[in-house]
Amino acid sequence: MKSSLKKAGILAGGLIALAMSAAPVFAQQVTGVLGQPSATTTIPGNSIPAPTPPFGGVIKETLEGSKVWWAPRIVPPKGAPNILLIMTDDQGYGVSGTFGGVVPTPALDRIANAGLRYTEFNSTALCSPTRAALITGRNHHSGGFGVITELSTGFPGYDSIIGPEDATIGRILKDNGYATSWFGKNHNTPDFQYSVAGPFDQWPSGMGFDYFYGFMGGETDQWTPYLFENNRQVFPWINKPGYNLTTDMADKAIGYMQGLKAAAPDSPWFVYYAPGGTHSPHQPTQEWIDKFHGKFDMGWNAMREEIFANQKKLGVIPANTQLTPWPDSLPKWDTLSADEKKLFARQAEVFAGYAAYTDHEIGRVIQQVEDMGELDNTLIIYIVGDNGTSPEGTLVGTPNQWTAYNGILDIPIADQMKFYDLWGSAATYPHMAVGWSWAFDTPFKWTKQIASHFGGTRQGLAISWPGHIKDVGGIRNQFAHVIDIVPTILEATGIKAPTLVDGVKQKPIEGTSMAYTFDKANADAPTKHTTQYFEMIANRGIYHDGWYANTTPPHGPWILNAPLPAPTDYKWELYNLKDDYSQANDLAAKMPDKLKEMQALWDQEAAKYNVLPLDNRSFARAVEPRPSTTAGRTEFTYTGVNPGIATANAPNFIGRSYTVTADIDVPENADGVISTLGGRWGGWGLYLLKGKPVFGYNMLTLKQYRWADADALTAGKHTIVFDYTYDGPGIAKGGSGTLSVDGKVVATGKQDNSIAFLEVADETFDVGTDLRTELNAADYTLPFDFTGKIDKLTIKLGPSQLLSADQLKAMDAAAKAKD
Repeated sequence: MKSSLKKAGILAGGLIALAMSAAPVFAQQVTGVLGQPSATTTIPGNSIPAPTPPFGGVIKETLEGSKVWWAPRIVPPKGAPNILLIMTDDQGYGVSGTFGGVVPTPALDRIANAGLRYTEFNSTALCSPTRAALITGRNHHSGGFGVITELSTGFPGYDSIIGPEDATIGRILKDNGYATSWFGKNHNTPDFQYSVAGPFDQWPSGMGFDYFYGFMGGETDQWTPYLFENNRQVFPWINKPGYNLTTDMADKAIGYMQGLKAAAPDSPWFVYYAPGGTHSPHQPTQEWIDKFHGKFDMGWNAMREEIFANQKKLGVIPANTQLTPWPDSLPKWDTLSADEKKLFARQAEVFAGYAAYTDHEIGRVIQQVEDMGELDNTLIIYIVGDNGTSPEGTLVGTPNQWTAYNGILDIPIADQMKFYDLWGSAATYPHMAVGWSWAFDTPFKWTKQIASHFGGTRQGLAISWPGHIKDVGGIRNQFAHVIDIVPTILEATGIKAPTLVDGVKQKPIEGTSMAYTFDKANADAPTKHTTQYFEMIANRGIYHDGWYANTTPPHGPWILNAPLPAPTDYKWELYNLKDDYSQANDLAAKMPDKLKEMQALWDQEAAKYNVLPLDNRSFARAVEPRPSTTAGRTEFTYTGVNPGIATANAPNFIGRSYTVTADIDVPENADGVISTLGGRWGGWGLYLLKGKPVFGYNMLTLKQYRWADADALTAGKHTIVFDYTYDGPGIAKGGSGTLSVDGKVVATGKQDNSIAFLEVADETFDVGTDLRTELNAADYTLPFDFTGKIDKLTIKLGPSQLLSADQLKAMDAAAKAKD
């Protein structure tokens, strides 16, 4: 063995010597500590000292004119800081203790106390539009995100495509020498592009981020997340009892930063950290739920008064701010039954636990920055929520948010109480009642989705940058918007916005840097962001020089598919924000000329930024055709095992008849999933239980429909067919199903209803296995791989029956007009 190693060493030394002997006289470009090229020195090859053994040998021959040259390493300007950009989810202005809320947020306190708190920072009112604006520095319609990708349409401001002319802050910083990473929520990749076949230009890896670890859509189960590492689906919870994504994500970010420090200690980094908390499902660990036991028994009205008093005490609202009135459309706490109070208080305990847990894990990431000795050289931006607190849990809450997404808005209190002790655990996918959502947006009116009022758009913000922000613990009251973050980062790093990226001319950054507010001398400086429009699902607002005009929402976003007036018929309001921080005193009737002036300004900004046409459809927009790889297909064929296909690229059973045919070859007592789309929270599946064929339909946990053969299959080849006839046209209709084996009917049955709009989006379409959660825990638990062979799986879809013939005709006419 020693002799072999010795020979290998001699051989290696000889190869190196040979390589060196071929080197010419060369010019060596010396790189300084920041990677900038310095003087060029010409060194004769024969003058190089011979390396010590075992590498011996010298350059013996030269080729005149040949030079060694290395491209200079791209680095940021001298002194450019690391960037830690944090954004939580679905948290209004009154959630965090840092801004007067009743949920302690010590990590946010840490940043605020070491830097500045901002009291007039605004979002777009909805998740992915805010996130697109955050990473591009451009208005959400300007960047194609006038609405979430799941409701995208083909209009320029609404296609959910970030174009090459809108390079993200990740791309800009990467091109200037930063290591770039993204952890947590994405929601800026069109859902019709989640396929493993790509394209990947709209994934984080295609938007300038070296590393991504997180989930692609608007939400995911924190216990069994639909998770990706770069472009590959991963399953980190397997064999890890007690796993929760909120902690896992912090662990990943900490490990990533440690690796950067070890590999390139002098190179700056950009970490975009976007946890799922507190978007539904509210799923903290039990220890965090327990911390809030009994803390919300006072109810939402009393909590709102408490938050309002805290905010005045902290100075995060002006002293003359009025608490806006409680709406008549929401019940007051003292009108509720004992069971309602008990259930609703539990919902808030879990939500608060999730908010505190999320902040705690953010605190671990911030502490890692300090532990690496990088805190003094890191700009930390911590945004509390991407919109107001979510009202999507309905007036009474739900143990399964997918029921609300599909228009089931009144789960009985008695049925919900069965989950009281399990609320927030892996046995629930929960959301809370709207009363809490409104209260957590104190002192404002309205909630998430409502862009016309600050209850939907006002976010807490804290920024720290040691040595640059010296008014530590200060408060800033300048008006700002999420599009201002990119220009702030660029000014702090000394990097100019590019005019070209990959040869594509860039649109101007539309935000305004907030760096002018860092100086204590500018604490009370006039805002530099003087005009900003707002729009979401036809609710509109326009800010200009301290004035604000906005439409009145026709009804709450928790009421799905209620009739809406035309956008042009919405009522308008007018506020002087210099004297009325909370939009409490409407001046529209007193100042009609000022209102007209502001409306005209909104029209001007809307035309400028691709806001038009206004679209307040909900259901019709949800079923808008999109350009997925399966668009228009009615027949699908698969062979073998094919797991992990995203719902947007899978056969869509919603609102139509369908036939599933499986040609299989099985041993005796074969088991396992042949095909499934969905899991614990809803969906369908075809599987074998000890050789017996079963087709199951999980109606969003409200009911399990099941067709099963009484007899097991014999070993060998068989054909299983499930044929379903939908009772349309119409939404969420039932139907009749027939299960056949080798041409013989083995089970028939009726289904009372079906999923209305959305399959469970953080599940996948799987063939030959079931990847994430089981469809029916009474039948099987995971893993449940198919033990036979799938020769062919064929799915045939009938035409959509969600809409009537007249509705389909109207949609077709609208599509032709669009073309």
